[in-house]
Amino acid sequence: MKAAHGSRMVAEGVHVTFGGIAALTDVTLSLRQGEVLGLIGPNGAGKTTMVNVLSGFQQPTRGSMKLDDVAVGVKGPHMTARAGIGRTFQAGRLFRGLSVGENLAVAAMSAGLGNRLARKRAAEILDWMECLDMIDQPCDSLSYGNERRIGIGRALALDPKFALLDEPASGMNEAECQALMHLIAAIPRDFGCGVLLIEHNMDVVMGACERIHVLDGGKSIAEGTPAEIQSNQAVRRAYLGDKATHRDSQPEAA
Repeated sequence: MKAAHGSRMVAEGVHVTFGGIAALTDVTLSLRQGEVLGLIGPNGAGKTTMVNVLSGFQQPTRGSMKLDDVAVGVKGPHMTARAGIGRTFQAGRLFRGLSVGENLAVAAMSAGLGNRLARKRAAEILDWMECLDMIDQPCDSLSYGNERRIGIGRALALDPKFALLDEPASGMNEAECQALMHLIAAIPRDFGCGVLLIEHNMDVVMGACERIHVLDGGKSIAEGTPAEIQSNQAVRRAYLGDKATHRDSQPEAA
């Protein structure tokens, strides 16, 4: 299942406006194949809008999105997925009338595999996720946490160069979040793709990501390693707030 590293996804100078209101202003970020990049910020910071741009669901007002120097965002979500970018959604969007295995197989077939190989890929991914016992389970019977995990599996079934995960830990308990953190961290190693992770659970972000990009009010305010982001005062004020102060037991500078 592992792909070769080397691709790079770059969004440069991205602006998005809705009715004159700026959702994103001059956002630039890059992600290389084989790493996990966190995208964090308070509610309304523009994170999901950014993922929509990267996956072709939202056309930027200005700016560009390129995969290996080839513009892909303007081609729409289907062609963007074909170019090597898979994603999950905050709402699961699984095919309710299909089983877990069929959901993954449909994704694999949309990436060009025939039925037999698509079902084989689905089984391999579910086995990797330790969810093979769910392969015949109807998707409408899944718990919320398992629905989120299967959404990740479906994105991986596309055999992407980059997987964009939109709040996968939402609604999970602490044990499920810890398991998810290890799962996400293993994706580049086992599948060779890069991962962009949008997440509010800071334990998952800090444990899975090599770099973190921070948005606030639609603008980039910081990027760095987890340690650098934890100690960044602008980030602490905008997002981490009291949680960061409590973590290191140090009062924030006035």
